[in-house]
Order: sequence, then structure tokens, then C-alpha cells
Amino acid sequence: MAEAHQAVAFQFTITPEGIDLQLSHQALRQVYLSGLRSWKKRVTRLKNNVITGVYPASPSSWLFVVIAILATMYTRSDPSMGLIAKIQEHLPFFRYKEHCCRTVVSAVLFSTLLWFSLIFTMRLCLKQLLSYHGWMFEQHGKVSNTTKIWAAMVRIFSGRQPLLYSYQGSLPNLPVPAVKDTVKRYLESARPLMSDSEYERMTTLAKEFESSLGNRLQWYLKLKAMWASNYVSDWWEEYVYLRGRGPIMVNSNYYGMDFLYVTPTPIQAARAGNTLHACLLYRRKLNREEIKPSRVPVLNVPLCAAQCERIFNTTRIPGEETDSLIHWQDSEYVAVFHRGRYFRLWLYHAGRMLSPREIEQQIQRIMDNPSPPVPGEAKLGALTAGDRIPWAQARKEFFSSGVNKRSLDCIEKAAFFVTLDDDEQGMRGDDPAGNLDRYAKSLLHGKCYDRWFDKSFTVVVYKNGKNGLSAEHSWADAPIMAHVWEYVMTTDSFQLGYTEEGHCKGDVASSLPPPTRLTWDIPAECQERIERSLAVAQALADDVDFHVLPIQEFGKGAIKKCKISPDAFIQIALQLAYYRNRGTFSLTYEASMTRLFREGRTETVRSCTSESCAFIRALEGGESKEACRHLFRTAAEKHQHLYRMAMTGGGIDRHLFCLYIVSKYLGEESPFLNKVLSETWRLSTSQTPLQQVELFDFVNHPDYTTCGGGFGPVADDGYGVSYIIIGENMINLHISCKHSCPQTDSHKFGADIKKALEDLLELMSPEKPDPSKAELNHSKKSKKDL
Repeated sequence: MAEAHQAVAFQFTITPEGIDLQLSHQALRQVYLSGLRSWKKRVTRLKNNVITGVYPASPSSWLFVVIAILATMYTRSDPSMGLIAKIQEHLPFFRYKEHCCRTVVSAVLFSTLLWFSLIFTMRLCLKQLLSYHGWMFEQHGKVSNTTKIWAAMVRIFSGRQPLLYSYQGSLPNLPVPAVKDTVKRYLESARPLMSDSEYERMTTLAKEFESSLGNRLQWYLKLKAMWASNYVSDWWEEYVYLRGRGPIMVNSNYYGMDFLYVTPTPIQAARAGNTLHACLLYRRKLNREEIKPSRVPVLNVPLCAAQCERIFNTTRIPGEETDSLIHWQDSEYVAVFHRGRYFRLWLYHAGRMLSPREIEQQIQRIMDNPSPPVPGEAKLGALTAGDRIPWAQARKEFFSSGVNKRSLDCIEKAAFFVTLDDDEQGMRGDDPAGNLDRYAKSLLHGKCYDRWFDKSFTVVVYKNGKNGLSAEHSWADAPIMAHVWEYVMTTDSFQLGYTEEGHCKGDVASSLPPPTRLTWDIPAECQERIERSLAVAQALADDVDFHVLPIQEFGKGAIKKCKISPDAFIQIALQLAYYRNRGTFSLTYEASMTRLFREGRTETVRSCTSESCAFIRALEGGESKEACRHLFRTAAEKHQHLYRMAMTGGGIDRHLFCLYIVSKYLGEESPFLNKVLSETWRLSTSQTPLQQVELFDFVNHPDYTTCGGGFGPVADDGYGVSYIIIGENMINLHISCKHSCPQTDSHKFGADIKKALEDLLELMSPEKPDPSKAELNHSKKSKKDL
């Protein structure tokens, strides 16, 4: 156990002659370098906190203000209008100093107060400016003078070179909509899904709620909005995610895929080396706040970055009533799973980050390790895949002390989790479409025991070099993890690269200690509980029906020629496909972000509208093309309006959700809220945005196309659909449902979606002139001229 000896900095032995002290200079040097790296991070964090704290000003601007005030005083002017003299009178420690010294100190204090006042004023002005959302509701391509002036003012008050969290203090709080407005919008969304009698009853319940209990609940909600940064996010995290007692695997987690057509290297250890090193590079940029703040395109409006704080070093801890999220400031290692065994892999040595080649060597050491798993170790991860209460009880009973606690702490405190999978995945072989579906299922749930589903995310590297990730949902939403994965994929292939043999580049230090095998002592009773959790998880995983559908015949470019929003186009196509698939309309969930506000997460866009239903009935009823086109444009405009309302705080479901939580705290029952929150989302959809387009080159490297990611079905008898728009000519769809429902079939629904997209594109595409008619008209015109 050479690594055990290296970990001991000093040893001493008591003998009759005295104490024999033995120092390990190498170990002491490692301790010193590790501590030095830690202090560097603390200094960087302190510096960034200062810069962010005074934003949109800069620390150097303080010196400018001080010099300006002193220069003004030198001209025998008093810019403070007597305040500097007042400060002089109240300086107890400088009372007996020279008058000149007291004046300078007073002027510096006044300058500092003035500087802080200017920062507060600029931040308040920026906050008020960012509260304006009129720009979002303007017609595409037509910017009003008001918006132009507003954009110029935002640029003026935004300062220069903002760090990742610079805008956090200037973002507005999420507004609480009026109860009557939310109720009105809800009834409008529910109308196409209810019969006349159902709608009449719901209207009665809504009016009763609005006129009585609603106002009381709203008062408490406004009080919370005044006190908290965001009146939704903490309750959403707790009650939607952390209090769920069912499995988080499939029901809550999501996945991200590798490049669709390219695997940069077939060597598993090498792919892991570059992938892990790229993750560390991203984390270093994150810690230094060097990542540019995310913005809404075109006008560069900043988005909240609060969710980025828990990307790394974060774990979900099970509890009997509710789970909790624990985040550590730093972690220098990852936990690795390979063939039923767990390892700790240090990613730093001698105070520096390991190179990709060094990580590859360490991964290869793990893969070459012949030791078998101890009893109960191989399927231990199934505890995180099953129901939460059994896992919380097992954790408390079997993992609260001794060697099991130490090993579990090692996993939970790791930067993230890594799985070295023995399977080969990807769009390959004689059945590329079927293999792509199996690849998606593998990333979503694996073997139900070879992922640690409680970690913020798990990097999966397959035997043939393909990779991917699985992410826990409670700490952040998919666009945050997608931003990380875009950086990791492109850095891996375009910046780090591989040798001609497929190995990582770089040198290897000879003094690297091997990865440490985690040890366990799992009793038979705990092994039985592991098997029960595995049975629950396996039944859930086997029931998932998944289909990944890359559409390469057309994409955003063709849709934009129709002068329709691509998102609205796809959402209406989903409505059309569902109607053809099930013969009815369904309550539809589309995730929209609310990150224009501080600590914002998501809001629901209810995509099934009266306008979209009217269009679909007209299209399926054989009405004229012009009538269908008009109805389609009306439906698309309605969808865009709902999406914008959701983004700007005018959504329906988060407000009603919070009113429901308040009612439960007060012990009040609301038939209206109970009815609303019991509705089933049989069609749950989400778009994965491609955020860092500049990292990809779809023209020169068209094969390096990301496939996006997906999630499991929300309802037992419904569909989950995730889609990503790639460049101008590709749309990737990830469709999920359950085998146990005879009415759902992911492949059939995928075919219905593709047919719906093609039909809508044919309907809305500009009509091409008939060559024969054009020639006939030309001949008639020629005869007329003669």
C-alpha cells in the first residue's frame, strides 16, 4: 500500500531512548502545495466578491472619486456642501492631529460614501431598466425607439467586462401577478380541454376562489415576495423535487448525449482523460467567474447565474420526509465506478491540475485493477435509484459510522461522479436507429446501479469511447448542465485533441500515486435492501420506451422562411401529432425559463390553446389552405405571446402552485387549487437551447453535431418530448413513454411528429410558380405586345 505511506506526513515511535520522529518530506510538500492552491482559490474568490460587490462600478473607480474630491478641495471649493467639515467634527481618533491630516481623512471618507452612493444609484437604475420587458413583445425585426433608448441605457449602466455573477444584485425580483389575471389566463388555457359543463363548473370554482380565499393567500405571497429574492424557487425546489419520495431515476433526472456521428477516440481511458480534464477547466473558469454571463440574444439582456453555483461538489442527501442538497466549496477528486468497484481519483497533484494524459493513465490503472467487488458493493448504487425512504433509512442505519461512512463521504464530497461502462453505445452497427435508442436509455438509467443518481451529475464513458452524462434535477435546470456539456465536448475535440494512436496528449509525472479503492463492510440485511431498491428501479427502467429521432431533411432555416417562430412551429406540430396519435387534445407542458429575474428557474407554457386546436381541427377537417394558413399564424402568435408572458413573470402555474403551498400552511382547502394541481400533463415538452454556438462549426465540421438530451415521461399514459434545433438544417427529438400503457408508443409518436412537421412545412412554405403556367403567361404577353 504505497499510497497509504505517502499519505502520512510524519510518524513517531516511543522507545526507551525517547521519541523517534520520522518526517516524509514528499508528503509535507504535497500538503503545502495543496494548501497553497486552496489559499489561491480563497484569494481569487475574495477578489471576485469585491469586484461583483461594487459592480457596475470598478474598484479602481474609488481612487478616481477620491482624487477628484481632493483636487476639487485643492481649488478651495467644497463639493460636499459642508459634509466634510461635519465628518471632521466626529473623528475621535484624529481630534488632536493636524488640520491638514483631518481634512484629508474626512475627504477620503466622504469620497468613499459618495462612491458607495453612486454604486447604489447605478445598480438601482440598472435594476429598474432590467424590469422593462416591452422589448420582448415587439414584432420581430422591428425595434421601437423606446427599446433603442432603453438598450442604450442598459449598456451605459452595465459597466465593462462583467464577471459571471456581476448582474446578480441588479436583476429584478420576480413579480407576483394579480389573482384575477392568473385565474383569467388559467380559464382561457383550460377551455379547449373541457366540455361546456366542466368549464362552467371550473369557472364557478375560480370565481369563488378569486373573491374569497385567493386574496388572503395573495397577501401572504406578496409578503414573501418582499422578503425573499424569489417567491417561487425555494418552494419549487423543496416541494417539487426534494420532498418527492419516489425514485428520482427516470422520474426526475435527465441526460445529455455525445456527438451524434463522431467518436473522437475509441480508447475508453483516453476519452475519459480529456472529458474529465475539460470538466476541470470549466470548473476553474467557474471558480474564477471567467464564464461570460448568459444573455438573451439580440439585445444581450443578462440572465440569472445563481444555478451555476452548485454544478460541482454537490450531492442530494436522502431523508425520510424530505431530501436536502449539500454543496462543498471545493473537491480535488472524483468518485469512479468500474465493474462493481468504487475508486477515489485525485485530479490534482503537487498543487496543479492533472493533464489529460495523466488522467488517462490513472483511469487505465482503475481498469487494470483485478480486485473483485466486496459483497454488496457492486449494486450499492441501486439505493440512489429506488424509493427515497428506504435509502434514507439504510443510510442512517448502515452508513453513519465506520468504514462505510468514510467511503460514502468520499462519494458525496466528490466533484462529480464517473462511470466507466463496459457496454458500447452510439449510433452504430447494423441497427443505428435502435442502438441510438438504447444509448439514450443507458444514459437515463444505465443498469440502475452503476450511476450515483444523488450526485449533481455523472459522466459516463463507454467501452468504445462514446460518452454522455446523467444529471440530477433539483439543483438546477437542463440549460445549466447543457452549457457545461457544450464546453466539455468542444474542448475535448477541438482544443485538447488526441494523438494519432488515439491517446491523450501531454506528459505523465512518474510520482503519481494510484487511485484509491474505497472499502465497504455491507451486512446481509443491507444487501437485501439494496436488492429491493434494485427491483423497484429495474421495473421502472424496463418500462421506459425511448426513441431518439434525428431529422436531417429540414431545420430552422426552412422554418424561418415561413416567417414563423421555430419553437412555435414545433410546438404546434407536437399538438397536431398528439391529436393524430390519440384522437384528442391534451394538457401540454412546455418549460420556459424565468432567469430574467433573480434566482429564477422555470415557468410553464400551456401550449395547447384554443387557437392551436382551431387550426388542427381546420387542417384535419379539410378546410382551404388559406384558411389553415391564417389559423396557423394566429396559433403561432398566441404561442409566442404565452411564451413571452411566462418569461416575464406572467405565467399561470408557478403562481397557482405558490398559492396552493400557502393554503396548505394555513390549513385551508381550496377546491379550485386542488383541481388545478391535480391535472395530468400527458404531453411534457422542453427545448434544449444551443447556447454557445460559437464553439461549434457546423459548416467545416458538420459531423461534430450534438444530439442534445432527454428525460423520462411525466405521466404513466403520456409522452415526454425534448428537442434541440441544430444549425439551420437539423432537429433532434428525444421521445419517451411507458411500455405499460397500451396507448403510447415512442416510435409511432416519433413518426407522427415527423409527418406533422412535414405537413406544416408544406402548408406554410411559399408556393413555387408552376413552370407550365409561367410559360403560357409569357406567350400570351408576347402575343399582346405584337
